[in-house]
Order: sequence, then structure tokens, then C-alpha cells
Amino acid sequence: MNTQNPKDLNLNRLQESDRSFHDWYRFILSFPPHLVRTYIDKFGLTTNSTLLDPFCGTGTTIVEAKKQGIPAVGVEATPMSWFASRTKTTWTVDPDQVRVAAEQICDRLSHSADFIPKNDAHLKTLAPEARSLLLKNSIGDLPLHKCLVLRGAIDAEREPQLRHLLQLALAHTSVHTASNLRFAPEVSISRRQKQDAPVLSAWHQQVQTMIADLEEVKGLPPPTPCYRQDARDLTRVIEPESIDVVITSPPYPNEKDYTRTTRLESVLLGFLQDPSDLKAYKQSLLRSNTRNAFAADRDDLWVAKTPQVTQLAATIESRRLELGKDSGFEKLYHRVTSLYFGGMKRHFANLRPILKPGAQLAYVVGDQASFLQVLIRTGELLAAIAQELGYEVRALDLFRTRLSSVTGEQLREEVVVLEWPGYERLTSR
Repeated sequence: MNTQNPKDLNLNRLQESDRSFHDWYRFILSFPPHLVRTYIDKFGLTTNSTLLDPFCGTGTTIVEAKKQGIPAVGVEATPMSWFASRTKTTWTVDPDQVRVAAEQICDRLSHSADFIPKNDAHLKTLAPEARSLLLKNSIGDLPLHKCLVLRGAIDAEREPQLRHLLQLALAHTSVHTASNLRFAPEVSISRRQKQDAPVLSAWHQQVQTMIADLEEVKGLPPPTPCYRQDARDLTRVIEPESIDVVITSPPYPNEKDYTRTTRLESVLLGFLQDPSDLKAYKQSLLRSNTRNAFAADRDDLWVAKTPQVTQLAATIESRRLELGKDSGFEKLYHRVTSLYFGGMKRHFANLRPILKPGAQLAYVVGDQASFLQVLIRTGELLAAIAQELGYEVRALDLFRTRLSSVTGEQLREEVVVLEWPGYERLTSR
């Protein structure tokens, strides 16, 4: 492990030397590429190894594996994040074609009356059902109009890989240039709201950055396989005994609605068009907060006989009653905790058939101090659950600590290191 102070918050920031490809589009809560490199080295991966990230988010693990020449596979249920991961690991796009296409779009729109309309009556907007999905005031009318006109111009590009790259640049621009969003790391709306934004120039600059990265890797391997799939059901998309190593960071049980973080760009690019899309999307995710829990969920049954989880859920519910908290989401919190750890147990169980005997695994997770002030030792609990299923716990490596604003405690963010012995060794014990 690296020898930096684990309390140094820079440990979780993207280093300047890592910006190529990673910075095309990045989830605010992504873990850093240098942590992936640590475990690539620790596990001794070679070009003959296959690495899986079953919660690949915006692609930190699979992008870094590709940069290191390690074959990798990604799985992600969030449509926008899956699209970003797939695009960021597709390096066969011709940079010259990208440059020409972007310049043609800029030239056409900069001389178009449609891009800067004469008055508000000519502004493009989203359909009401799509607009209802956005956080209120997340983007102004004119910046949204510009993004929609630009999206229309990009959508006319016939070559899919080229179109996807231009769309990803628009996703980046919509959040970082056009929107009123703030991330700290919770998503919120800035008090100073933009009436206008330099959408076209910012998008063109982002495309130029992507072109520069592509020019450095001409002739390197084909796109990395990346599947849009629920991480609790991996055997649908990955071959048996095909994976040597897992390096990943699943959601934490932290009452953060991860769907809000990518909502603007998900709607803008058409991944979410109405509330039914959002519901289906939430149902494909590991249950980590009360906003994506449903009455029909049954993942909690997976941990009904896991005492560490049942005791935690009981403590959370007792604390709620003690504090007199009786809102809907507060009443759900103990159940969501069980759903989360049950979902992770289901994930670990479904993962076993696709792992080679001796496969090594690294899960980046963090302790949580819930709003009910009950400490959740995520890493310890996941290690215990994995052990129930036959995995061998090799280590809980401290990555960093962070201060809980709720309890004032130092919370551990750590890497749960596991090994899968294989069914033969498991049954011979």
C-alpha cells in the first residue's frame, strides 16, 4: 500500500497525471485511479489476467486497467454511468474524424439563428415528463435550449462511436458549464443561477481534450466489454470461471440517492424520459437508500440469519423509536440497511461461478454514521457476509479516514480484500 497519510483528503482526488480518459466524465464520488493501480500491483496482474469491476460507475477501474494493458470487463446498472464507461474505454475512434465532426458542428451552430433564438418563444425545452425528473432550477432555460440544439446536431452523426464521444462531451459540458448544480459531494443548486452559458465553446474544448487523449493511444486494444446489468445478477453476462480479479467500489449504505447525481445528463441524453424510466432504473440498483426501496424487495431475506446485520437493523429501529422519528423514510431505514447487506450477499453469491479458483477481490467501502447516529461498519460487515459464502478474508486495508459531520467520529474508508478458493477447495474443507 502507499505510505501517504490516510487522513490526507488528497488521497481521494484525481491527480493531474491521471486526467487522461478518466476526466472525460467522472462521477463525483468516484474512487481514485492510483488506488486501482495499487491493487493491480498488489495482485500481480498481467496481460493474461482478466479484471472485473461489477459496480464500474464511470469507469475508474476499467479505464485504469486499459491504461495499464490489463484486460478488463465492466458491469454497471446506471444508464448514464454505463454509457460513460463504455465510451471512455473505446479508443478506436479516429481523432481526425472527431476533430472534423466537432468543427463542422461548431461552424454550423455558431452561424445558426436556432442556437441563439430571438426571444423566449423560440427556446427548445424538454417534454413535461422528462422535465419533471430534473432537480428544480438545475439548469436555466437558455442553457438548456443550447444543450438541446447541440444534442440534435450531435445525434445527426451516423458513426456510433464518434457520436457517443461527442455526446459524452455534451454530458460533461451540461454539468460543469451549463448547469446550476453544485457537488460537495451532495448535489445541490447554486444560489447564483446562470441565465446563459458558453455551451458550444466549452463543449468544443472538452472534445479537444478527448482528441488529445486519443492521439496518445492510436493502435491500442479494441473497446473494453462493458455490460449494462444489475451487479446482483452477473451470470447473465459473464462466462463461468473467467475472472481472475475484482477491483470495485459498490454504493455505500449512506442514504444518498445516487440517481440524483447524474439526473441532468441522463435526461438530456435521453436515458431517462419519464418517471417509469426512473423507477425501472432504481429497481436495477443495489438498495442503498430509502428512495430506491420498494415494497416487493426481498434482498433482506438473504441476511435474515446473519446476526451482525439483524442486530444492526434492530439497533437502528430502536434508536428511531427512542428519538421519536416517525417520517416515512425514517421508518424504512432499518429495512434498507438489511436490503443493502442482503443485496451485497446476493452479489457475492452470484459472483462465485464466474470467478476462477484463487481469484482475488478488492472492495472499496466506507463506514457510515447514519442520521440516527448508529455507526455502520460497512467493511467489517461485508467481510463477514463474504466469509459466510466461502470467501477467505485476507485484509481490511485502511484507505483513508473522514470525519462524520453527524457524530464527530473518524469513519474508516477501507479496502476489503478477499480470495475465492473455488468450489472444489470449499467442499473439501
